Amino acid sequence: MILYKTEKSIVIEQDNSLYILENQDWDSFVNDDHLFGKITDTIRTLEPAKISKDQLLNELHAPIQNQEVWACGVTYYNSKLGREEESRDAGGGTFYSKVYDAERPEIFFKATAYRTVGPDENVRIRKDSAWDVPEPELTLAVTSSGKIVGYTIGNDMSSRSIEGENPLYLPQAKSYDGSTAVGPGIFVTEDPLPAETEIRMEILRNGNPAYSGNIDIDQMKRTPKELVSWLYRECTFPHGCLLMTGTGIVPGSDFTLQSGDEIRITIDPIGTLVNRVG
Repeated sequence: MILYKTEKSIVIEQDNSLYILENQDWDSFVNDDHLFGKITDTIRTLEPAKISKDQLLNELHAPIQNQEVWACGVTYYNSKLGREEESRDAGGGTFYSKVYDAERPEIFFKATAYRTVGPDENVRIRKDSAWDVPEPELTLAVTSSGKIVGYTIGNDMSSRSIEGENPLYLPQAKSYDGSTAVGPGIFVTEDPLPAETEIRMEILRNGNPAYSGNIDIDQMKRTPKELVSWLYRECTFPHGCLLMTGTGIVPGSDFTLQSGDEIRITIDPIGTLVNRVG
């Protein structure tokens, strides 16, 4: 089942039917260790809504209210290679190998809800960056207790020219207005996603393919539970959080985003997150 957020309601999609919950607080509804069971019990009391999926898609907001968004880096081998390439001239050629092989993962603060956009909204590239890419990532919906209750799609926009100048510039390369997109909804399940779950990304420029890539989540070096356990060691989250798990799809140095590009990230069964560069 999938949870969607609109301006005034929470919408549940189950077996091709939509159920609308009015007057529900997103934070308290989602931040529940027993979310799957709660949703299952809730839809038993509701009649399917008489709206189409197309109507719903036009009303979606990012599935976030007061949650923080955090992110992980260098969790895929391709990411390690990409980060080594961008930082080689700055002396970081072996820096990210050490991160990839270390016990402690790279985890950093990514965005507040204010700096996060949802489906069909514009992401941004920094005015002071010359090399910019999207990073498609499986994103975990985690409760205050640290339980993973669902999954969504994240776009961790990255200013690689800034990041490559010096690893200490990472916060500037990663966190700025419009640097984060999540959605279209949260896939709620009691089971981990299958290892063969695939992340796919396509970038369109003037309606034509400019880049595409794909990777299975079993290429991730660390497990989702492991990443959550490190984040929660010394952080508390009264409303839960969203945790991006890193990217394994890394465009080469000959590609950079341009204004107007359309970014399409798909993870079945979550759906497709579509954003444009504003």
